[in-house]
Amino acid sequence: MADIIKLLPDHVANQIAAGEVVQRPASVVKELLENAIDAGASEIKLIVKDGGKALIQVVDNGIGMSETDARLSFERHATSKISSAKDLFNLRTKGFRGEALASIAAIAHVDLQTRTKNKETGTHIKIEGSNVVSQEVAVTPKGSSISVKNLFFNIPARRNFLKSNQVELRHITDEFQRVALVHPSVAFRYYNNGSELFNLPSENFRQRIVHVFGARINERLVPVEEETEIIKISGFISKPEFAKKSRGEQFFFANGRFIKSPYLHHAVVAAFEGLLKKDVHPGYFLNLEVDPSSIDINIHPTKTEVKFDDENTLYAILRSTVKHSLGQFSVAPVLDFERNRNLDTPYAYQQKEAVLPKVVVDNNFNPFAEVKTISKQGSSYRKNSVEGWENLYGDINSDSFSSIEFESDGNTPEIFESKDDTAQGQQITFQLKRKYVVTTIKSGMVVIDQSRAHQRVLYEKFLQDITVKEAVSQQLLFPIELNFTKKEISILENIKDSLSSLGFMLSIGQDAIKVTGIPSLMTESGIDLVLHELLRDFSEGYQREGYSQAEQMARTLCKSLSIKTGQSLEQDSQIALVNDLFGCKEPNLSPFQKQTFITLSSNEIDTKFN
Repeated sequence: MADIIKLLPDHVANQIAAGEVVQRPASVVKELLENAIDAGASEIKLIVKDGGKALIQVVDNGIGMSETDARLSFERHATSKISSAKDLFNLRTKGFRGEALASIAAIAHVDLQTRTKNKETGTHIKIEGSNVVSQEVAVTPKGSSISVKNLFFNIPARRNFLKSNQVELRHITDEFQRVALVHPSVAFRYYNNGSELFNLPSENFRQRIVHVFGARINERLVPVEEETEIIKISGFISKPEFAKKSRGEQFFFANGRFIKSPYLHHAVVAAFEGLLKKDVHPGYFLNLEVDPSSIDINIHPTKTEVKFDDENTLYAILRSTVKHSLGQFSVAPVLDFERNRNLDTPYAYQQKEAVLPKVVVDNNFNPFAEVKTISKQGSSYRKNSVEGWENLYGDINSDSFSSIEFESDGNTPEIFESKDDTAQGQQITFQLKRKYVVTTIKSGMVVIDQSRAHQRVLYEKFLQDITVKEAVSQQLLFPIELNFTKKEISILENIKDSLSSLGFMLSIGQDAIKVTGIPSLMTESGIDLVLHELLRDFSEGYQREGYSQAEQMARTLCKSLSIKTGQSLEQDSQIALVNDLFGCKEPNLSPFQKQTFITLSSNEIDTKFN
C-alpha cells in the first residue's frame, strides 16, 4: 500500500490555523491592539474602513522591530513573549502563541512599517496570502504601523459569511472598548471611514469608563476595592436601579486581560440578591489581579476563556466584596419599621425655637346676656293654597279623547328577550384578572390576551407608518436631551430615517441627541426607555433573526408601548382593543409568534357541564 500521509504546505496550514484565530475583522483588531500594548505603546490609533473588510490599520509608538524581527514575526510560532514551557505559568503579556500575524497574513494583504528607537530608517514589508511580495528599507516614525487589507480575499466562502458593515463595525467597537478599558494609561484614537469615533486621552479607570460609555454612567458607578493574599479586586459596579435586560456592560479583566467567566458573573449577581428585578443584569467593571501561576489562559486561541486554580474561593471573595461595597456606599436599602417619617421635623424648622401662642380675651363678652332675635320680613317661603285647581281644566270634555286612535304595540316582535340583556349595537366585554379580555360571539366566546393583542395592533400600525411614511408626530413643548455612547450614536444614525418615518423628530450630536417630536402613541416619559430598547435590539444584530430593519423596529416599539399584564382597562378600551385586533391582517399571532386569543364554542361549554 502506498504512503498516503503527507505534510501540508505552510500556506495551507496557515489558512487552517487562521480559522481559529481570525473569525471576523474584530479578531484582527483584537490581536493587533494587544500586540501594540505588548510593545509598550503609549498612543495607539485604530483605522477601519467598511467594517474592517477593506482596511484595518493599527499605528502605535511602541518599541518597534528590527529588520530581522519584522520578517520573522510572520512565521508560525514565532514570538518574543516566551522562550520555554515554564514561561506559560508566568504570563504577563497579551500574546504568547506566535500565531496571530502568521494567520492574518495567510488570509489578507498585510503592509507593515516599523522602526526601533536607535535606528534612523525602518523596514517596510508587504505580504499577500503568506507570500512576501517585498521587503525594503523605508523612512517611518518610531513604532509600528500594520495595515490589513481585503480580509479573506483568498477564502471567498468565509468572506460571504461576514455580516453587514454595521454589524462587523459593532463587533470591532466591542473589542476596541475591551482593550481601551483595561489600559486607561494608554491614549487611543478610533476612526471609521474617515470619521473619528473615539478619542481617549491617558486617564484613570473611572474617567476611561465615562469617556467610553458616556457622562451619564458616572453617577451610576459604585467603587469596589478589596485585597487579599489570593486576589486583588478593584473597579466599579453599577447601582441596582440601572440594571439592564441586556448584557452590554459586564466586564471582567484578569491580569489586564478581558475574560468571560459565567461562574464569576453568578457571584456578582448573587451579591445583588433582593435588589434586582427579574431578568435584568447589573453592570460591572472589575479588575482581578491574581498570581499568574494560578490562572490558565492557554485554553482557546481567543484567550478569553480562563481557568483558576481555586474558583470557589474567588467566588466567595468576589461576592462578599461586591456586597460590602453595596452596603458601604448605602446602595442597599435599610428598612426601619419603628420610624415614622411624618413625625420628623422639617429641615427649615430644625434650628427655630418654639413660640408660645398669644391668648386674646374679650372683656365685653357676657354669656348671660339676653339675645334679641330679629325677624326678616319677606324672606321666608310662603306656600300658596292650591284649592280649585280643577277649574283650570273645566272647559275640557273627557269624551273628546274617545275619537283618537293609538297604534297597538302588543304584536311587535323583539330581538332580545328583555331590555336588560344587552343594548342594541353595543358589545359586551369584561376583563379577567387584568390579563384577558373576554367577549361573546355567535358560536360562543373569545378570550383575548390583552398584551399580545395590543402588540399585534401596534406592530401593524408602526410597520405601516415606516413603509408609507405618513406617521403623525406630536411636538414637545420643551425638547429633551439624552446622552448616549459613541456606539449607540452610530446605531441611531443608521436608523434615523426609520425613526423619522415613525414620528420621531431628533437631531444627533457627537455624544447626545435632542428630541423635539415623538409618535402620537408615545408619552414623553417613555422616550428614554423606548430608545434604549431599540439600541439594545439593534446592537445585538437583528439580521440574525431574518427581520428587516423596519420589522425589527416595529417589534421593539410594539413591545415597549403595548398594554402590560396587570393593567386595568375601561369598557370602551376593551371594546376598542377587540375591534382593532380583528381588524388586523394577522390577528391570530403576536409579532413574536404567540397566540393572541382562543375561542370557546357553546358545545365545548356544554360539554364541561355534562
